[in-house]
Amino acid sequence: RDNPLLPEVLRKLELRWTELEGTRTVVTLMAKVAHLAPALMERLEDKALELAEQLDADEIRRILLALAFQQRRCVPLLRALSYHLLQKPPELGLPVLTDLLFAYSKLSFQQPQVLHRLSLELQPHVGTLSPTQVTRCARSFAALRWLSRPLAEAIAQYSLDNTQDMSVVHLCGIVLSFARLNFQPSSSEEFFTMIHERLQGQLQELDAHVLTDVVWSLCVLEQARPPYLSQVLSPDFHTRLRGDTSPRTQSLWLKLIHINATARLEAPGYQGPFLPPEVLGGHKDGDKDKDKATPLQRGLWEALPGALGGRDLGRYNVHTVFGWDIDAEVILDSDNKPLPVRDFSAPHLSHSQGTKPLPPGARRVAFLRWEFPQFSSRGRDLLGRGALARRHLRKAGFLLVEVRGAGGAWAGKPTRNPCVSPALPGPPRTCPQGAYPAL
Repeated sequence: RDNPLLPEVLRKLELRWTELEGTRTVVTLMAKVAHLAPALMERLEDKALELAEQLDADEIRRILLALAFQQRRCVPLLRALSYHLLQKPPELGLPVLTDLLFAYSKLSFQQPQVLHRLSLELQPHVGTLSPTQVTRCARSFAALRWLSRPLAEAIAQYSLDNTQDMSVVHLCGIVLSFARLNFQPSSSEEFFTMIHERLQGQLQELDAHVLTDVVWSLCVLEQARPPYLSQVLSPDFHTRLRGDTSPRTQSLWLKLIHINATARLEAPGYQGPFLPPEVLGGHKDGDKDKDKATPLQRGLWEALPGALGGRDLGRYNVHTVFGWDIDAEVILDSDNKPLPVRDFSAPHLSHSQGTKPLPPGARRVAFLRWEFPQFSSRGRDLLGRGALARRHLRKAGFLLVEVRGAGGAWAGKPTRNPCVSPALPGPPRTCPQGAYPAL
């Protein structure tokens, strides 16, 4: 970087990129020097797309790693690389498999056929991986919302067979991955007994974020115990977080509210402490939420008042004290006729407008909208966060009307065609379109 000739060399390469021949040269430049010149990386991405058919598996791996480390999510190139990767013979090799998984996870690029192949070929190798590698694989698949049950079972069995070699942080990472995917191992009792034993006496040693993540995960998996709840809900723990407005800490606060809801709704023997009322709900900006509303959400808000017979018969975009948002809330009497929702007390809100108790036989109905990202990549199973929301709202006395989204993103079709180059100023660049399908 300090060599005075380097900028001139990079400039010449950028001007003469069409003369580059051979995949090895392109791959080496992308991996070694392209991060120093974003404009050159653009040209190399174009060249790699042109040469994609000639790349071998290791070259595809190196390009994907270069894209991942530079956070360059060029969708046409990723599609081309994925397409040609699937044409390669089986048994890619363990280093290639783990690097590919890391790259796809880092780029948040979900390609079902590739993920299926990676999980299928990784499974026989699980026993040979180190605890760090196993944890990284579990977290990468969780980040990609991809649940391969045989692979997840193998990871759970690895944790049982190598308990003494795995640190508490490794085990916390695996529990968090299982919770995100809403996965319960077949050896659930044995697995969680081991987890509880390893956590005993270790809670106070964990970083605040790791501790909150693992307790939240145990809530999702219905394995939270009173000592875990009291550890993170005690004033000594959460008062240290006050005043920190970083996104990571705000995410931690939301998980604490979910844990508090678990303590209230799913832990009958738990006596406290609980989070103070002033931190529960009511922190969101309703106007911003409306601006971010999805087409399904807006459609629900527009259609429901007409179906009910008036807007005052429903409450919309409801932020509950449990940390979950309800798209719409309705109260039905014993004859299934809607009642003015704001006339009645609402213990699920931080500030209730009404004071009347519900009439005998009346029921609260919550409309919950499930969009594509709330399901696994295969689109069938609700992820752990959604499963926890569903349980909490039912325990709070709601009847649930669950509305599942549909459309281009659900079917795996991109809703836009970005090829964002974060390193470059100005509008996103569009990569040249190849003939590669979305797979």
